[in-house]
Amino acid sequence: MDSSAAATATYTAVPETDPQIEHIIDIPKEIQPALHEQCCVYKVPPNLRKLNEGEAYEPILISIGPFHHNKKPELEPMHKQKQRYFLSFWERVTNKRALASYKIFLSDNIETIKHRYSEPTSLSKDEFVNMILLDSVFIIELFLRKSNISEQKNDHIFTTAWICKNIQRDLLLLENQLPFFLLENLYKSVNRLSDLSFLELAFNYFEDYYPHTSTPDKRTIVKNFSSCNHFTDLVRRFYLPEKVNAKDWMPSKYFTPCSKNECVLKTATMLNEAGVSFEKVHHKGLLDIKFQKIQVLSWFLCLGCLPCFTCVKARFRIPQLKVLQTTECVLRNLIALEQCHYPEEPFMCNYVSLIDSLIHTKEDVELLVDKEIIEHELGCHDELATMINGLCKHVVVNCNYYGKVTRKLNDHYNSYWKRYMGMLRSVYFRDPWRLSSTVVGVVIFLFAIVNFLRVTGLYHPKR
Repeated sequence: MDSSAAATATYTAVPETDPQIEHIIDIPKEIQPALHEQCCVYKVPPNLRKLNEGEAYEPILISIGPFHHNKKPELEPMHKQKQRYFLSFWERVTNKRALASYKIFLSDNIETIKHRYSEPTSLSKDEFVNMILLDSVFIIELFLRKSNISEQKNDHIFTTAWICKNIQRDLLLLENQLPFFLLENLYKSVNRLSDLSFLELAFNYFEDYYPHTSTPDKRTIVKNFSSCNHFTDLVRRFYLPEKVNAKDWMPSKYFTPCSKNECVLKTATMLNEAGVSFEKVHHKGLLDIKFQKIQVLSWFLCLGCLPCFTCVKARFRIPQLKVLQTTECVLRNLIALEQCHYPEEPFMCNYVSLIDSLIHTKEDVELLVDKEIIEHELGCHDELATMINGLCKHVVVNCNYYGKVTRKLNDHYNSYWKRYMGMLRSVYFRDPWRLSSTVVGVVIFLFAIVNFLRVTGLYHPKR
């Protein structure tokens, strides 16, 4: 029997009734969604994790939640500290029944809690509940001690600076989170332990990461940050513009679809050569970046060095970015959160991408540092440039909060006349003294020409 005959012999006819999926392929009829709609705590995507071998996303001292639970031996010492804090919390709480009720609450809502995480856990139900309970109590006890200086004296977490800072750093990692509602539920269930709400305690603890110069009042904190999912989300909200909290906030009004011309900005030195003046902005949010110029007057950029002609300038106004040793870790986790949870509102991704576009070389950093746009405590300008340029690798966005600003800046740079005027300003009109010497030089040059023409008889002034 040939191969065609064999194929005919083994062929199964399609049933006359509508075929079922098991007749076609062997897969289950129902499959759980990849992510539950309540998910808010994510494992960092592999494309981002591999950039710095995951160091920016993994805890150094303490694990919170299931992702890093019992994964590293070096995190074990802090497990004992969690137990010490639990004993202290037990003594602090007068309503002991509240803790028992909270454990029952965790057990009854275990599936809801697991839905908040992007990956399943191998822990048993009892192990998972005990882990959440211990971590919740540790965080609340830590925040209470942070708000009361007298309780910090005999606590080595607060008396040892590197431990204090590293725990603070670990508690803002995207993979190292508890859902906010669990912590608030426990804090409210026990008798009032502080005059502050839990949200205010959390703000006090993470206040070092608040990027604004002025601290908002407590009412503003409760109003603007009340809907955050966890501490990474809370720190992200520190950076967002005020208008995001308005009732009529619509992302479509402020975000523009990404295009090649809008997403790629010229470098700081190139824009400066084209007559763009970089100005540090005071008392504004970190993301409040604007490009301002009067269209007609911008044709005379060379006059912008004069105090009375500041309106002539093309002004790129940027709040100061302070780059500390922890800044890279913070920005990487905020970017990872937006990639996973806020694809339609990538504020931090767009901000870091804009700063990245401005910086290509050490000269770009020197210009921004000289203009006080960036202040950093890294070893050198090259190190800062390398760090900034690595933040947005493999980051994908579909919209840009700074699309209009980028387009205006690129249009300004692409105007040959304005670029030449900018070069003229940078060479001959950089400051009033250089302007005055330039004017004097031009006057002397013209006088020499007139005198030459008069001597040679080519010019006879009327008398």
